[in-house]
Amino acid sequence: MSSHQGIEGLPNSGGGKIIAVHLNYPSRAAQRGRTPEHPSYFLKPWSSVSSTGGTIERPAGAELLAFEGEIAIIIGTAARRVRVEDAWQHVSGVTAANDFGLYDLRSADKGSNLRSKGGDGYTPLGPSVISAEQIDPAALRVRTWVNGVVVQDDTSDTLLFPFAQLIADLSQLSTLEPGDVILTGTPAGSSVVVPGDVVEVEVDAPTAPGTPTSGRLVTTVVEGTEPFGGFGAKPVVDDHQRIEAWGDAVAAGLPAPAEPLTAASPAEPLDPAVAEQLASVTTATLSAKLRARGYTEVFIEGVHASRPGTRMVGVARTLRFVAYRPDLFAERGNGFNAQKRIFDTVEAGEVIVIEARGERGTGTVGDVLALRAQQRGAAGVVTDGGIRDAEQVAAFDLPTFSQGPHPSVLGRRHVPWEIDVAVTCGGATVLPGDVIVGDGDGVIAIPRALAAEVAAEAVVQEAEDAWIAEQVRGGAAVDGLFPLNAEWRARYESEQGR
Repeated sequence: MSSHQGIEGLPNSGGGKIIAVHLNYPSRAAQRGRTPEHPSYFLKPWSSVSSTGGTIERPAGAELLAFEGEIAIIIGTAARRVRVEDAWQHVSGVTAANDFGLYDLRSADKGSNLRSKGGDGYTPLGPSVISAEQIDPAALRVRTWVNGVVVQDDTSDTLLFPFAQLIADLSQLSTLEPGDVILTGTPAGSSVVVPGDVVEVEVDAPTAPGTPTSGRLVTTVVEGTEPFGGFGAKPVVDDHQRIEAWGDAVAAGLPAPAEPLTAASPAEPLDPAVAEQLASVTTATLSAKLRARGYTEVFIEGVHASRPGTRMVGVARTLRFVAYRPDLFAERGNGFNAQKRIFDTVEAGEVIVIEARGERGTGTVGDVLALRAQQRGAAGVVTDGGIRDAEQVAAFDLPTFSQGPHPSVLGRRHVPWEIDVAVTCGGATVLPGDVIVGDGDGVIAIPRALAAEVAAEAVVQEAEDAWIAEQVRGGAAVDGLFPLNAEWRARYESEQGR
């Protein structure tokens, strides 16, 4: 269906301009791996417009038809060289749009999107227009459903380029005329649909009086029967286009790419002599030596060993979780995600340090992943969140420190985001390669460059502390003994043969 009849409130211009923005939502930019400095655009033909209840054809021989739920701006009065602050007054209303695209034809378009996004029915609009006078342009919501399941949900206050900026920018060179439509970009969650799928898009203003809405824009995908002729480019796809269309490799049924390590990757394994020294001293002594150097925020607050008597020394690998959001979890929470990657690649002598924002209301590691880390020789796991399967994990040989047990799964509160980056665990910044030491008092992170000298000093200090304790057991008063005054120090050094 390539008619906009039945789209309530949309002027019948007889064929105006449809201008679409490439990237405009941060969630989509993160998915694409690039954030534009300025908006960029492409045109769609008016013949691609259709209304609710219609169908969209996936051409015979094509594979990758993708939906993109969007907020559509409708121009009400001509705009030429308008200022940003005046731009919204040229808008008559907004409605829902679905910027369908056929990734199979992207290579032939060379960026124009004419064939890949310009087919009949590839720009459904409607069903109703919300008057611009009713709404705050920064308080709109766009949602998309596929077969009744919400797959996109975002708001216009997150846009990289607000609506007024788009109008002002476009009007610098081209007159925006009444009835022109601007498709303002899609959030994360866009993916592939197949024949039989039903896609619905709705734009509303939840905080405006009366909560005005466009209503549900409904489109059903059907299979085309006419093959492409031999006089133009035919559908061509590769794994890159599949990943772009589906949103990620896992959704496309492809192996997840390994996440590249950054320049802050873990350093070389810890010197065995230094590791032995660190294992022989307490975190309390190490903390004092670091504090003397001005390092007061090295203690990972709130974490405790799963098993009493646990000691841990190793080099940090890091994993960062961000707060749960359904679109982000759909993008990064499934398949061979960041959490699974780090537990599957940790090496002997390394400690996995997890930033969970101090949120203990869900598990951040369970028995299967802990067992995998143990089998790979990991030196331990530290999380400022919770641990699932706590009794089983405590029984492993793997040292684990956390805020305590919790039975809930990861997706209740967290999205596994990235590995081998700087994290903040329990209030302490931890870099990949930092030295992690844990005991009954908790866990500290030692900057790698300080590890050897701090370890050596801690060994000396603990030998002195042991001698002092021996004097106290013999009945000596602590005044002047702890810390050693000149008299007691002379005695100590004499007994040490110094």
